[in-house]
Amino acid sequence: MPPHRVIRFMKVLLIGSGGRENALAWKIRQSSLCSELFCLPGNPGTSAWAHNVNLSALDFKAVGDFVLENGIDLVVVGPEDPLVKGMRDYFQADPNLAHILFVGPSSKGAMLEGSKDFAKQFMLRHAIPTAAYRSFTKETLSEGQAFLESLTAPYVLKADGLAAGKGVLILNNLEEAKQELANMMEGKFGAAGNTVVIEEFLKGIELSVFVLTDGKDYLMLPSAKDYKRVGEGDTGLNTGGMGSVSPVPFADELFMKRVEELIVKPTISGLQSDGIDYKGFIFIGLMNCNGNPYVIEYNVRMGDPETESVMTRIESDLLAHLEAAAKGTIASQKIVIAPYTALTVICVSGGYPESYPKGLPISGVEPLCYKAAPESVKVFHSGTKMLCQEQQETLVTAGGRVLAVTVNGPSIESCRERAYKEIEKIKFEGIYFRRDIGCDLL
Repeated sequence: MPPHRVIRFMKVLLIGSGGRENALAWKIRQSSLCSELFCLPGNPGTSAWAHNVNLSALDFKAVGDFVLENGIDLVVVGPEDPLVKGMRDYFQADPNLAHILFVGPSSKGAMLEGSKDFAKQFMLRHAIPTAAYRSFTKETLSEGQAFLESLTAPYVLKADGLAAGKGVLILNNLEEAKQELANMMEGKFGAAGNTVVIEEFLKGIELSVFVLTDGKDYLMLPSAKDYKRVGEGDTGLNTGGMGSVSPVPFADELFMKRVEELIVKPTISGLQSDGIDYKGFIFIGLMNCNGNPYVIEYNVRMGDPETESVMTRIESDLLAHLEAAAKGTIASQKIVIAPYTALTVICVSGGYPESYPKGLPISGVEPLCYKAAPESVKVFHSGTKMLCQEQQETLVTAGGRVLAVTVNGPSIESCRERAYKEIEKIKFEGIYFRRDIGCDLL
């Protein structure tokens, strides 16, 4: 008789509260390996798949105590902030927590996102193609303004630290760029702008590439394109993301092979040669310049809203992949990606990304959630909460990006048609969304 196959069930803790975590929770809970899923702190959307835990993700002691008290086997960190602040380091330093499987890099690895200057130096050190750049501080402001004069428009300014996805400015006017450089150093993005990276503008089409790695081997997840500007036609202020599409038509097999050889492999080998133990996701923001890939930025987690599209195209067991990444056995895994299209449109609060109201009642969401394939509709919660009044619970807005409507279908055109038809059913005061998601790819 063949040996009895032992399947170990896992209790999983997912850290985060946005649309990315809602999509991850939805996908993780599909795994036969998952016995119980917790989301800390979670949101009304994650509560459909997980037990929400009302704790702060930055209170590492409280998180660690919860892990031990509830017998958690695997921790998956969604957002960047806990990683940059050292959540993995905290777990590794505590003998009671060191054995817990953990998906997410150490604070040293998280510097790839935590510091634009660190990331640029990493790319130059390992011959990874990227735009030419220089970094400046308040003390070298005049040198930074002189460097701007040596460039041609548009001018790209990046706050060195974390700025919630809004710390990048692309400006066409030299004098405006000089003024914004000074504004950043005076606190426009808080401490994130103490150092500012100025880099040459790369002309091309953007692409998001996602890798899950155990530090030695890796899986290539579905690629996606996101839409950062708040206005249609890519106009207006930068946001955390107004929508996404996966796959991206120009990212064919030849281009993605080039990305893998020129960028992914040197990134993984660079982490090894720099002595960085990295187990987790790497988001590589790319620019396709006439068929040549250049790295715009690294993130040390999945992107949002790309995750909402990407997760719906992974047909293999994500939890098995995550466990292997944490254990260092990802070479044993094979990812299966569906051939159909995913398109996500973000519904935001009026006024976002600047000031906007909160606490506005939302209707029309529940009938849309998780309709069946093949042309499925999913509504992932991002900035929502349940408000209890007079013994009744009401879904209300709680952030700038409120809901992500994701549609799967045979083409970008069919997904667009379905997405906007379904969004018309969602109601809250001041609702805004871009109507051109995916149009540039048609």
